[in-house]
Amino acid sequence: MKDLLLDVRFALRVLWKSPAFTLVALVTLVLGIGTNVLVFGIVNAVLLHPLDVSDPQNLYQLRFKPWTSGKLLTTSYPAFEDYRQRSTTFSDIAGFYGYSEAILRWDKAVLSVSGYAVTGNYFDLLGVRPEVGRFIKPADEHGPNSAPYVVLSDSLWRRVFNGDPGVVGTTVQLNKQQFTVIGVAPARFHGTEQFDWPDYWIPIVNYFERDYLEDRTGRPLVVLGRLKPGVTPEQAAENLSAIAAQLAKEYPKTDTGVPLRLIRPGLYGDNGDVIRGSLYSVAGLALLVLVAACANLASLFAARGADRSRELAVRVALGAGRWRLVRQLLTEAMVLSMLGGAAGLVIASLLLGVPNRGSLPSFLAQSSYSHLPVGVDVSVYLAALILTLASGLLFGMIPARTVWQSNPLQAMKSGPVDSTPLRRLALRDLLLCAQIIVCTLLVTASLVAVRGMVRMLHAPLGFDPQNAMVAEMDWPEVEGNIPLEKTKAMIDAVRSIPGVTAAGTTSKVPFTGGLRGVPVYPPETTDFSLNNSVLAPYRFTISPGYFEAARTPLIRGRDVSWRDTAQTPYVALVNETFAQKMWGDTPAIGQRFIMLGHLRQVVGVAENGKYHEMQESPEPVVYLPLFQSDQRHTTFVVRSYRAPNEMAPELERTLSAMEPNAPIAVQSWPDAMASALFAPRAVTLALGVMSLLAAMLAVTGIFGMAAYNVSRRMKELGIRVALGARTKHVMSAAVGRPIVLLGAGSLVGLLLCGVFARRLLGQIVYQANPRDPVVVVGAVLTMTVLGIVASAIPALRALAVDPSKLLREE
Repeated sequence: MKDLLLDVRFALRVLWKSPAFTLVALVTLVLGIGTNVLVFGIVNAVLLHPLDVSDPQNLYQLRFKPWTSGKLLTTSYPAFEDYRQRSTTFSDIAGFYGYSEAILRWDKAVLSVSGYAVTGNYFDLLGVRPEVGRFIKPADEHGPNSAPYVVLSDSLWRRVFNGDPGVVGTTVQLNKQQFTVIGVAPARFHGTEQFDWPDYWIPIVNYFERDYLEDRTGRPLVVLGRLKPGVTPEQAAENLSAIAAQLAKEYPKTDTGVPLRLIRPGLYGDNGDVIRGSLYSVAGLALLVLVAACANLASLFAARGADRSRELAVRVALGAGRWRLVRQLLTEAMVLSMLGGAAGLVIASLLLGVPNRGSLPSFLAQSSYSHLPVGVDVSVYLAALILTLASGLLFGMIPARTVWQSNPLQAMKSGPVDSTPLRRLALRDLLLCAQIIVCTLLVTASLVAVRGMVRMLHAPLGFDPQNAMVAEMDWPEVEGNIPLEKTKAMIDAVRSIPGVTAAGTTSKVPFTGGLRGVPVYPPETTDFSLNNSVLAPYRFTISPGYFEAARTPLIRGRDVSWRDTAQTPYVALVNETFAQKMWGDTPAIGQRFIMLGHLRQVVGVAENGKYHEMQESPEPVVYLPLFQSDQRHTTFVVRSYRAPNEMAPELERTLSAMEPNAPIAVQSWPDAMASALFAPRAVTLALGVMSLLAAMLAVTGIFGMAAYNVSRRMKELGIRVALGARTKHVMSAAVGRPIVLLGAGSLVGLLLCGVFARRLLGQIVYQANPRDPVVVVGAVLTMTVLGIVASAIPALRALAVDPSKLLREE
């Protein structure tokens, strides 16, 4: 221990005597280790941190076997009851509906809230204890509308009820219904979805009407289950699939018998595969930054070791063993690494706290993904320690290896010179080449992400969100459908706002979730079992004027009309994909199909678009007239040439004046799409930052090698100049080696990126194409500029050499 303390003191003294070297090394370590700690903190919060429930490793979500994107729902309430009663592999099964929205009224408070409608055993299954009061129990349910109870989230409890425990037993109003507050959930509990933070939980029997609870065609429930001891997920999936097949025989008109499988809950169903792939890809690229940093430091330590060769040789001559010197050099590396790792951890911790402080950029803060609490825990500290120790060993072994293989007698005779012939590749050359390869990979990946983002923003969406506002409105106080005259009056009132050029309504705007397929049947169908459906398109209920406001091109036929009511023949508009899949090359206008119990005639064909996510393949879509379909939730789409901050309050005032009891949420359409664009924007930002860090490391590496090369060969360059060498020959001798390495490393990096990057980036970048000519040219130009910038100062120093001065000094 005494020797170790002496080594640490000596290492600190040596580093203090070389402030420039120490500063460059610390900055390099802070960039490399800090980046990786930051990325690991996010990966830890999203993927590694367990759900705040009891025994999360034994909790699974039921999904249909075919992979489906998004937080799609699983099954009907009657089918859920069948699975729960017949399953022999689960200790219990519970379900929830995650799209409940309401207006909360209590005392003088009136606000829009969202929550979950859950089965009675939901909290028992998750094993959560209430912060105040109690949770919903199976004994509370006695059929439809039998359990008017609500559990508040900790956030809602503190925000509205000031954290008063006496709120238990109080009656609050959610939309039209009265609910009794029976408990408050713990502060960290927010269900089983990482990115959802519901305001309340109510019994599902008090959310859906009796008819819907008995309907086997809908799929409102996300189903969770806890396995019995000793049961594997594969055995449970086989048991569930057998039950599904049996239900299909018992209810052939409604149940399809599709096999089921089990997944881990928490990441919007099957979207977890995409999220995991994206985060692990970014983590892999962050490790490349650390590799580049270690290569940079190894190169610096190798050059510094060559300069200290005489000092080390003298110490060997005085009796110091080689292992003693190796230990000293490794101690210097570890001390430097610990200092850089500590600084990197502090900076990463501050950055990880940005989401919790609400300081994210607006385009990230408006997404639901930004609500995840990210912080520093034991796992992050441990990861930082491992990265720090590994980094110190990686770049510390280079000078240690040099000392172990050195010849002390030769070092004392010749001094600090490099024994490697100029025509051979030295270890420092390989290290610099590795930095350049990593830099090229990250620069190319960043350019691929930028190109993907540009393509995404200019991709044909089937609508134009720019210069458009959306105002979501619920109709909680109105029984049945909204009167035709009232809806027309509200649209007319919106159109009369100064600056508005078009307005209409839709049941849901694209990219805001909640879309699910509705079965479509041929016109001659008499058996309406799901197996007889031919398509399951997305459905939008729209008013006249929506296509104009959304700028959705109508290719053929007509728009919906105010004359399309329940008293007139039922009509529909379809998109190109629906028409192609349903009737092929036959004209769609005039064709008929059955949907939602009505025979409908196609009167128009709209352009294809994107509806759920940017990466989706063309999906079939049906547009139904407003008054030939149920209307419980309405979104106004308003196009205007006025700024969003001017239009939003004007639009909200206009709608509130006509329907004061309805909740209204107004925002620009691009803001409403923030969640859909969160991942590509975040990935583009992350790759851009990492490519910038890699570029900085490459510049310092090239500069360091060029400067060291010039310094080491100063006398030779002076002799060349004295003998009349041309400028290009002096330049070649001075910086030719690092420039050659730059070209070779860039070429290898581009080749590797072309081979591996498509697979790596395909999960996180829209239409990733590393062979895009713009990307390749951009990467080549970027690396060329980096080489010129890094070599400029050493090259100018070589050209400014004074032979007479050098010879006099010699």
